[in-house]
Amino acid sequence: MALVLNGSANTIGGLANGGLPDGCILDADINGMAASKLSGALPAISGAALTGISAGIEQADVWRMTATLQGTSSVSTISTNLSRASDNTYIGSGMSESSGVFTFPVTGKWLIYVQITAYGQYAYGRATIETQFTTNTGSSYDIVAHAYTNVSQNGGNGGGSSMAIIDITNVSTHKVRFAQSTSSTAGRFIQGASDSNQTAFTFIRLGAT
Repeated sequence: MALVLNGSANTIGGLANGGLPDGCILDADINGMAASKLSGALPAISGAALTGISAGIEQADVWRMTATLQGTSSVSTISTNLSRASDNTYIGSGMSESSGVFTFPVTGKWLIYVQITAYGQYAYGRATIETQFTTNTGSSYDIVAHAYTNVSQNGGNGGGSSMAIIDITNVSTHKVRFAQSTSSTAGRFIQGASDSNQTAFTFIRLGAT
């Protein structure tokens, strides 16, 4: 193969495609190349060859208490007046609920965020919502979070929240429910509404189990 050196243009002619031997171009030559020297379309990248990249949040849902509940001095499961927040778009399949027990659509690590709004005709010391988690289809529940608040004046409101991350490894057996209590009962309420999130429950899948 004949090589022709053009000294004025600093080029070599006579090389076929791929004719440079290995090692002629160093990493430093490529790293120092100006962006203006690059032209043309880049080759397509296949997503099948990429690993360790998350697709982002694929499951999220918000449910609310649609009516105000009378507070109870003993812990009482919230089993009625629960509905998906109709004005919040959910992502994925969404949660399902029966008699206050929530079932997850898929396995994974889930964040559960609870917001509580309390109302009192009289001031009172405490209102709380427990997040209760079962891994045995409801045979027993563990308390994994408390959302606390208090009402400091007559006719006042109070608000609080809680968060928990739980591992749902089996959607048939791993479920959650919520329970409320107040320091006394007369004129003490957990506030709900059908058109806004006052007492509400948010479920977000963060990643795989």
